[in-house]
Amino acid sequence: MQKYYAVRRGRKPGIYRSWPDCQKQVNGFENARYKSFTTEAEAEEFLKGKDSFKPRAKSSKKVSENLDDYDVVVYTDGGSRNHGNVKGGHVKSTDTAAWAYHINNQGEVTEGTDGEFGATNNRMEIMALLESIKRLNDLGINDKKIIFVLDSQYVLNAITKGWLNGWKRRGYKKADGSTPVNVELWRELDGLLPTIKNKSFSWTKGHAQDEGNNRVDALLNETMDKM
Repeated sequence: MQKYYAVRRGRKPGIYRSWPDCQKQVNGFENARYKSFTTEAEAEEFLKGKDSFKPRAKSSKKVSENLDDYDVVVYTDGGSRNHGNVKGGHVKSTDTAAWAYHINNQGEVTEGTDGEFGATNNRMEIMALLESIKRLNDLGINDKKIIFVLDSQYVLNAITKGWLNGWKRRGYKKADGSTPVNVELWRELDGLLPTIKNKSFSWTKGHAQDEGNNRVDALLNETMDKM
């Protein structure tokens, strides 16, 4: 099926016919806003929307993008204090890890966080998104227009690049026949994503100037401090 990738905020806004072309415009671009559609008309409508963005003042902090286009803004993050020598691997059973989410429903804030020992950063990133979706359903606001803002390319790529759908088609196997790491969480996420009917995803640079991202990072670090 032909997809149309609409880039509303990126290096060169417009409509792209392939993910690699779209990716060039959004990867590494702070507060990029993009979404895929099955029709060009839907993509054009997305481009007509406006994002309220305040430029950096010379003597003040950078102001994060205003996400007024959405009813609900969700920030998620995961982290691990991994003492191994390979990022995302060789986690000791005593290493702390945690996830957190921050849901802003038109000014009404709901947050959640928890941790576990011996988990990787990637596992916590998936857990954060999973738990946020469960909470949106519990709150009864899963039918609103929602955007998820993550700093994890690992999670975003699986969703926006169709990796998750590919694994599912192959019985949750990669193209080379191997099983994806954290497969049980990917299965659960696949079942939960359809419960959010009107959703978008956006990448933000971690540990930068994004207030929402910094909040969830602080929450998960508080959790690890207490473990």
